[in-house]
Amino acid sequence: MDISSVQKLCIHLISSAVQRCRLSEDLCRLSVVLKSSPPIIRVSISDTGTGSCLEEFQDLKCNREGIGTEKWDGLLSIKTTSISDNKIYHYHLNLRGSVSARRLTRLPSIPKNDAKFSGTEVCLSISETIDALLKDIKHYFQKMLILKIPSVAAELVIERGDASGLRCENVFLPNECSPLNFSSSNVERLKSGLEEYVLKHRNSLNNKCDSCFCSREKLKISSGVACSMESHRSPGLIVEAVIAISELSESLCFRSSGNKTEVLHFKDFSPSSVITYPGKYKYQPDRHLIKKGVKLALDDLKEKHTGLLLSAHAVKICSYAPDLASSIAGIILSSNDLKFRSKCSSLLELSQSQEIGKQTVEDRIKEKIISVIETNDRKPEKIKEAAPFLFEDDRPQDLDPADLYLEEHAGGDNVFSFPD
Repeated sequence: MDISSVQKLCIHLISSAVQRCRLSEDLCRLSVVLKSSPPIIRVSISDTGTGSCLEEFQDLKCNREGIGTEKWDGLLSIKTTSISDNKIYHYHLNLRGSVSARRLTRLPSIPKNDAKFSGTEVCLSISETIDALLKDIKHYFQKMLILKIPSVAAELVIERGDASGLRCENVFLPNECSPLNFSSSNVERLKSGLEEYVLKHRNSLNNKCDSCFCSREKLKISSGVACSMESHRSPGLIVEAVIAISELSESLCFRSSGNKTEVLHFKDFSPSSVITYPGKYKYQPDRHLIKKGVKLALDDLKEKHTGLLLSAHAVKICSYAPDLASSIAGIILSSNDLKFRSKCSSLLELSQSQEIGKQTVEDRIKEKIISVIETNDRKPEKIKEAAPFLFEDDRPQDLDPADLYLEEHAGGDNVFSFPD
């Protein structure tokens, strides 16, 4: 992996620790400690997951930026042990040289005294303001919490040294009050984590923003899971997509954040950049799987919330549904053919044992019309029934939301605006 800055290196090391915790298939603890003794910050990243594969450090491709300068000397201190080891192994690694020439310097090992545990600790010392580094790490943790990985408890600790002594601040311990149990699926955890993330409105790690949201009922949330077939050429891939739409009040938070949509992307349970697809004709099998997952989540959202996310064309047709329903209801109720009226009542799923008012018939017909329009609007264009447009210049210009996400905004910032 190519690392272009010290901040990105720290995030990469945290991500690697998360993966070691997941691979252990046991309860794990991840600790990130920033100890400030101006002008130096000591960064310690430790986990109780599987012991480290040392090649992952040797293969790091670090750009010259920030290495060998006054910010960082390029030295990593690594301690690691596996469950079967009887020692904790200690190494130094200098990342200033080329990958091919890089060597781990082995230091004296520490006996484990018959205790059986595994884990890794990586330390580095840099000359940087703690607030600049803390901002990136907090942002990473904030997104990682959305996944609600049940087997990983994490903490971010800041130790500040000054004239008054050492002050310790424990920023947060994720998953400490999770209402989900261990048997909950990954997508259910993602839904729950995304709900909490939106309710907090990114203003705080621990407190929801009451000026914007009062309860989860103001959120519309859906999910979709797409799987690829496993073969000898490629492993089975799974894409889990969750969409949340919030109803914002006219609060200060709303006016400051504006009408924006945020896309969060996770790969192998780690926060990643927004997906990019370089090369128009390059074959990328996961692109279609991602699109399928997003489409399934959009369909789930439309199924749960009637009238949501309709195309402009469908919205315009729906606006004529009340008049059409009124005309059809008038025809039905004015008929003296009892068999005809009975058949209509049956189709409309109305009781025939009592007199039914015109408004009831109109409402039921309108519901049926709108339901058909919404169902047809969810179908891909290529399988919709060919029919003339009811109005002039009504050919839909809307972009598919999944295409809009994957093609127009791929490669941009994590936060971007959608058209109204």
